[in-house]
Amino acid sequence: MDQARRALEAVLGASKVFFEDLDRLTYQDKFAVNDAAHHPAGAVAVESVEEVQAVVRVANQYRLPLFPISRGKNLGYGGNAPVLAGSVVLDMSRMKKIEFDEKLGTVILEPGVGFYDLYDYIQRHRLPFWLSTPGNSWGSVLGNALDRGVGYTPYGEHTKNICGMEVVLPDGDVVRTGMGAFSGAPTWQAYPFGFGPGWDQMFVQSNFGIVTKMGMWLMPEPESLMGMDVEFDRPEDLKVMIDTIAPLRRERVLTQSPSIGNWMRAASVLTRRTDWTDQPGALPDSVIDAIRRRFNIGWWGVSLRLYGREDVNRAAYRILETAIGNAGPLSIKPTEWKRGQPLEYSGWTGTPLTFPMSNINWYGGRGGHIGFSPIIPQDGDLALAQFRRTYARYQEYGMDYQGSFAFGERHMTNVNAMVFNKDDPAMMGRIDTFFRQLVADAKAQGYGEYRTHLDYMDLVADSYDFNNHALRRLNDKVKAALDPNGIIAPGKSGIWGNAPRPGSGTEGGQ
Repeated sequence: MDQARRALEAVLGASKVFFEDLDRLTYQDKFAVNDAAHHPAGAVAVESVEEVQAVVRVANQYRLPLFPISRGKNLGYGGNAPVLAGSVVLDMSRMKKIEFDEKLGTVILEPGVGFYDLYDYIQRHRLPFWLSTPGNSWGSVLGNALDRGVGYTPYGEHTKNICGMEVVLPDGDVVRTGMGAFSGAPTWQAYPFGFGPGWDQMFVQSNFGIVTKMGMWLMPEPESLMGMDVEFDRPEDLKVMIDTIAPLRRERVLTQSPSIGNWMRAASVLTRRTDWTDQPGALPDSVIDAIRRRFNIGWWGVSLRLYGREDVNRAAYRILETAIGNAGPLSIKPTEWKRGQPLEYSGWTGTPLTFPMSNINWYGGRGGHIGFSPIIPQDGDLALAQFRRTYARYQEYGMDYQGSFAFGERHMTNVNAMVFNKDDPAMMGRIDTFFRQLVADAKAQGYGEYRTHLDYMDLVADSYDFNNHALRRLNDKVKAALDPNGIIAPGKSGIWGNAPRPGSGTEGGQ
């Protein structure tokens, strides 16, 4: 390690190499369930693709595992810590170049460009485009798309908006995907496929290379935005909400990605648990009712938005209004905006936000959370059954339930936030068993997670078990071929390649 450190200092300069105790602490997961896991050996900060290549060459020479991060803000999923303890974090947060094509509404981004950076760039240059931002927006635009993050506008499935990448492979070679493989092509950010196999999605949630540039499509500023904020009264209303909204989403009357969330989304951001009770265990219905009265909200709420030409929106709104009205809501609050009017700063308008992360203060102490997020069918009965199973587990483990059901076109992502107080040993002692139980419950229904925390990547990968884990074997074969020394993020998404899989006693590809 000392020799590798000196070699890294030789290619980067000592000011970009961080191996002191404080450095290692800085790159640990602040929301870790187990504070003893995933400690890095150190970190390096790079500023160019050439420096990434230089680090990769050193890593191959010394068999040094690297863990690339964009900004390290994937909080709740591991932050900036590596899967494999002893890895060196490859920090690309200083790579912040933005290239914008105003005519096509496309942008080439480096990993360090955050949502606030891109938003400020658009505002500063008065560009007529909107972002799609996640609920907590201090992370990397590129990194969020690579982990299949989501937002709330018609461009809310971020990985679908990727168009072209530049990637440093484990041997240090640089490849550009799609039309970027054609020298001088003006269509790199216009056509995502190129010729032959499409590799963009191969680098999503994988450890096959280090993405140093990414093309993204942005939504043109709409002429009009219309919609409604809707509240429903009872837990069982989840069924009618989904069965009403899902057909509109599939027909593309709704083109956004709406998310149904429970009362806890408001309560945990605006108040603390001690404002309501000092009793242990999951909150009883009497306290939940008091919270709902205070904020005048339902058990579930959802915000629905229509984007585009005003005439089209007005026609679609009539359809939406009738459908939601027939579902028996507790309340409907219409909203409307036209270009030129003051803009609501929210996720619905692609404005970066960070205040939702204050939910980690719900229990007090050093707050944190991890997410349990299985993919389920767009079916009201199945969603209600999934909610009831999960809610019963929250009560069994004495945890307050914060859950949501986010719509894709054909699927739903059931995002459950497991909020905790790291200074409460009894609570922290329950989290691991609780999470593993939720994974087992979902697997019994055929539901798998779409992403997960570092602690559970092998667990979740193992749940994808068709044909004796054929997908895992395929991933390991590709990893072994591209990265025989296993230097890029070993263990990411449960992919180990030639390296021994922890606890198996065998090589990952076997």
